[in-house]
Amino acid sequence: MSDAWRPQVNGVVRTLETLVAELEALGIVAEVIGPDRFRTLPCPTYPDIRLSVLPRRRLEPLIRAFQPDALHIATEGPLGIAARRVARAQGWTFTTAFHTRFPEYLRARTRVPTWLSYAWLRRFHAAGHGLMVATESLRQELAARGFRDLRAWSRGVDLSLFQLEPRAAWQGLARPVCLYVGRVAVEKNIAAFLDLDLPGSKVVVGDGPMLAALQRDYPDVHFAGVLQGAALSHAYAGADVMVFPSLTDTFGLVMLESLACGTPVAAFPVTGPKDVLAGAGDAIGAVDADLRRAVLRALAGGDRLACRAFAETFSWRACAERFVTNLVPIRQGLAISANPAAAG
Repeated sequence: MSDAWRPQVNGVVRTLETLVAELEALGIVAEVIGPDRFRTLPCPTYPDIRLSVLPRRRLEPLIRAFQPDALHIATEGPLGIAARRVARAQGWTFTTAFHTRFPEYLRARTRVPTWLSYAWLRRFHAAGHGLMVATESLRQELAARGFRDLRAWSRGVDLSLFQLEPRAAWQGLARPVCLYVGRVAVEKNIAAFLDLDLPGSKVVVGDGPMLAALQRDYPDVHFAGVLQGAALSHAYAGADVMVFPSLTDTFGLVMLESLACGTPVAAFPVTGPKDVLAGAGDAIGAVDADLRRAVLRALAGGDRLACRAFAETFSWRACAERFVTNLVPIRQGLAISANPAAAG
């Protein structure tokens, strides 16, 4: 169950798409019920995201028709809320996940205090039987905020798609090329990158509600739009450093994608970057409270082969297997297991 699903383009959708494929390879039939099955309205301040309108009536028959052994609620939007209500009414057990820092995003857009939003999220997740989190630092933070039954669930990277070669030439742009990839939205803190005094050129790959404003305010920046598949891999591989300025992400899949393409990462020492990059040495990038210093360190110390080797330690198969371990049967007496023959 997820409010984030195709045709949205973001880390949650990429995670769920890849997870479903890996689960099927393990012999587990998985079905994502997303907003595409319901009447939707554009999300305020972010019209590219469509929110389900009053989905509960149609949702319960969809769940029953699939006859699941386990129910996972991936997001806390209208569809996730409706699924939670259906599950509680039917006495079904379920797991949840913490993909997105909605309290920080809501405060950035509406000034709603984060303590109020976190109180609501605590109540939402407390009804489940296991809250999956991507990093250890996020687990510690949520535990300190009163969240319980936290279960580790890391991420992976598609090593067949994201490759060292070929590399985009970024013709006409001065070297080094400093790259940002992701949503172009206020919560991504992109201006912290674009304001830096750096050598070479800055490139932004992605789209979102802040795009027009950033194009106006930063005319010297190259805005490449949305890139996917091989074109995105070439963009990563052709850059000299990937800058990840977000202070609010819970993981940051783009970091692994960049590393798989041989490009080091520069970031702030926050949840996600400090879990993935910190302690691994400047060969794969740098985290620093001074983002400019992090970029310069990554440029000076980055090693393309070391970046690739590090990315190869993140497996989507291991991610899927851990996900299955974290699941709980929807009813007593059921068991959740993979098909060993399919897994081979």
